[in-house]
Amino acid sequence: MSELFAPYELKGLTLKNRIVMPPMCQYSVDKEDGIPNDWHFVHYVSRAIGGTGLIIVEMTGVHPDGRITNRDTGIWSDTHIEAYRKLTDSVHAYGAKIAIQLGHAGRKAVDAEPPVAPSAIPFDVRSKQPQALSKEGILEMIEAFRAAARRAVEAGFDTVEIHGAHGYLIHQFHSPLTNIRLDEYGQDPALFGVQVVAAIREVVPVDMPLIMRVSAKEYVDGGYDADYALAFCRRYKDAGVDMFHVSSGGEGPIGSNGGPNAGPAYQADLAEYIRSGLQVPVIAVGRLEAYSEAQSIIAEKRAELVAIGRGMLSDPYWALHAEEALGGVHDVPKPYERGIWKRG
Repeated sequence: MSELFAPYELKGLTLKNRIVMPPMCQYSVDKEDGIPNDWHFVHYVSRAIGGTGLIIVEMTGVHPDGRITNRDTGIWSDTHIEAYRKLTDSVHAYGAKIAIQLGHAGRKAVDAEPPVAPSAIPFDVRSKQPQALSKEGILEMIEAFRAAARRAVEAGFDTVEIHGAHGYLIHQFHSPLTNIRLDEYGQDPALFGVQVVAAIREVVPVDMPLIMRVSAKEYVDGGYDADYALAFCRRYKDAGVDMFHVSSGGEGPIGSNGGPNAGPAYQADLAEYIRSGLQVPVIAVGRLEAYSEAQSIIAEKRAELVAIGRGMLSDPYWALHAEEALGGVHDVPKPYERGIWKRG
């Protein structure tokens, strides 16, 4: 069996393979209520049929103004639970596990009036001036993450990922570029993220692993490096994070795309650095569309899981096609047997 298709267990979560569909915004909510619709149902369930081990639903707002745009999904109300339950039940029916990424865009919330942030620093000259969160506002935000995680559990998600990357709110707190507060949340930039992690741990099952996505470096003058990231990841691990989903960027003009020189597996070294530094499992992500590239990262034990973003946008059946290319599929959905080579 290819290492890419070996099962994986973390606490109470068992995956049939090492392939993850990472969260990718669809901007497809047809009302401003944040409720996923038929587009989201087809988008995610088709990847489950396509053989993916773990599907992570796009960044889902814990507050209406925490979304990147008003066309993004949310989970700030109990009225959202039913739609997500329909999604999780269907993904489970096709043998995949499903997570939800909980996040708040902070100063990068395009439609918020006004956006909020640790400090009143706009993202760029075209962005709105954010309002610095008061201590009361920070506590309300932590409670919003807690309540969203409780709803995620009720909706049937197998695990939760906290978005602490790509220049969104938690990233804004732990980055020296965006947090110039003079209170305890400025003196201890990881404090907000630590408190979010702790709040979520209180409402999810003990055996449910908690994942956190982080940017392990910033591509901008004055931005932090991997050593700085290792330090705040250690704090998050101690607070209750079980696995890190290691990305990069999110501040400055390059954003989270790695720049023009970003090639295949360009972030894998960062994932390996966090993995070895903290002795913690990681998800590697970033230009891993090539089957052989994804396979080698797992075979070389550089990461426990690999996330395939662009590849799965292009091909809902990426996992089946990867298994076919690497030696033949063991379990082909019966309606597809005439089109995919089954081993044995």
